[in-house]
Amino acid sequence: MTKTDDGTDAVVQVRGLCYSYKTTPALKGVAFSVAEQCIHGFVGPNGAGKTTTLKILATLLKPQGGQALVFGLDVKRRYRQVRRRIGFMPDHSGLYQDMTVFECLDFFAAAYGLRGGRRDRAVGDLLELTDMAGRKDSLVKGLSRGMMQRLNLARALVHDPDLLLLDEPASGLDPRARIELTEILRELSRMGKTVFISSHILSELADLCDSVTIIDRGVVKYSGSVRGLHSLTGEHASYVVTLEDEHPPTQEALEGLEGVLSVTKVEGQSSYRLAFDRSKTDTNAILRAVLESGGRLASFREDTRVLSQAFMELTEPGVP
Repeated sequence: MTKTDDGTDAVVQVRGLCYSYKTTPALKGVAFSVAEQCIHGFVGPNGAGKTTTLKILATLLKPQGGQALVFGLDVKRRYRQVRRRIGFMPDHSGLYQDMTVFECLDFFAAAYGLRGGRRDRAVGDLLELTDMAGRKDSLVKGLSRGMMQRLNLARALVHDPDLLLLDEPASGLDPRARIELTEILRELSRMGKTVFISSHILSELADLCDSVTIIDRGVVKYSGSVRGLHSLTGEHASYVVTLEDEHPPTQEALEGLEGVLSVTKVEGQSSYRLAFDRSKTDTNAILRAVLESGGRLASFREDTRVLSQAFMELTEPGVP
C-alpha cells in the first residue's frame, strides 16, 4: 500500500489525473490521497469534477492521463481486484423498484457470490445497521428519499468492502435524514471502513470528516485536514462551545482567558463561538475554563464556518 504525505497508509492515491469529455476537460492533473480508516470529504461546486473522479476510482471510467491507485492497485490495469474492495453509491438510485427491501439486498448479495447462511447474515446485519429491519417487506418504489438512500448504502455494503465511495449521499434529504445518515457513516468508520464522500453540504462535512479535498473546474485547490483550512483563510482557531443550559459566568470566564480573541453568543442557543490564538492557549485550557465556571458542557467542536469560508475563497463563481 502507498503512503500519504504524513507517512500513514493511503487507501486512495491519485496522481496527475486527467479526463476530458470530447473537447471539455473535466480533470486537469488532479492529485490527492486518502488515509486508511478515515472519512474524507470531496468538495466542489457542480461541474468541478467530483463525479468523474468517483467513477474513475470505482473503475467505471478509465483515466486518460495520470494514475489512480486504490489499496495500491491501479484502477485501470487491476480493476477486478479493486472492485472486490470498494462499495460505490452513485448519486441516483440503481435499485429495482418492484422488489421489496429484503429481496433487493438478497439479490445483490447473491450477485456478489454470497450463499446460504452467509448471505442471510449479511442481509440481516445490513438491515440492522441501516435501521431498515422494520421495512424489509416494503416495496422499494414506496420508500421515502431518506429510506432509499439507506437502502442504497446497504447495497454498497453488501459484500463488506473496505472503501466506500459515496456520491452526494445526503442530496435531497431532510435535516433529520441527513443526521441519521451521518451517524451511520460514523459507525462505519468506527468499524474500520474508509469513507470517501462527495458533497457540497459544507457544514456537515466539516463536522463529519477527518480530511477534505476541495476541487474546482478540474483542479485541486486544497487537500488536507479540516484544521489546516484555518491557516488558508487567515483565521485563528475557531470553536463552538455548547452548554446544556444558559450560564453567563461561562462567557465571562472564556473572555478572560489569555489568548482568546473573541467570544460571541450564538443567537437563540446556549452556545458560544470563540476565536483564539493557538500560541497562547489550547482546547484543554478552554474546556477547563468552562468546567471551572460551573458550565455544563454539551459539546465542543471546531467552527464549521471555516470550511464554507475556504470553499468560497478557493473556488470561482459561475459555471465552468
